[in-house]
Amino acid sequence: MTPEAYDWGSIGRSLDADGNAVLPGLLTAEQCDALAVLYPQEKGYRSRIVMARHGFGRGEYKYFAYPLPPLLERLRHALYPWLATIANRWNRQLGIDVQYPDDLDAFLQRCHQAGQIRPTPLILQYGAGDYNCLHQDLYGEHVFPLQAAILLSVPGRDFVGGEFVMTEQSNKSQRADVVTLRQGDAVVFTVNQRPVLGRRGSSKVAMRHGVSRVRSGRRYTVGLIFHDAR
Repeated sequence: MTPEAYDWGSIGRSLDADGNAVLPGLLTAEQCDALAVLYPQEKGYRSRIVMARHGFGRGEYKYFAYPLPPLLERLRHALYPWLATIANRWNRQLGIDVQYPDDLDAFLQRCHQAGQIRPTPLILQYGAGDYNCLHQDLYGEHVFPLQAAILLSVPGRDFVGGEFVMTEQSNKSQRADVVTLRQGDAVVFTVNQRPVLGRRGSSKVAMRHGVSRVRSGRRYTVGLIFHDAR
């Protein structure tokens, strides 16, 4: 499906309530398979990260180099304007004096002028026993508050376990969500913090995301982050 085909009012309400929302069937099975087979290739990446070396968990991922694969380039640009509307509303609620432009290229220019020039879209590979610790993808001064992850593999066929997990922590409570995804589904979620309405107006709650342990098989995911890195 194309981003404009989704009910963005419903997506916004889900993000407001839970910090995440699922976009079912964003990619076809054929598109997922075409992206997953890119992982072993040498070209097209700027770096490879082995998670255990950095205390990030187990498994590995690669950051794409520019130019991005055409499908990911199109998706990144197509999703951004819808998410920028939500991100700007959140900043107004929190009294944050940052306005995100309507166009991704304009936002990336802001990142690049601040020295954040390295592309952040990535592809992740997990095998049996692998997992991703709870974390936030910040990378620099300019942080777009929403990102997306797309599951490329088929749960129950290609892998078992490996659920997408989000946690929320405020001064008063903690909460964890397990988000169920099928092949081609995307989860849009909070990078860092989101507003929660209380008796005295909106306050910030901290969000983190990760992946539970893969019990068997192999799991591939693509991550779309909208700010670039230093």
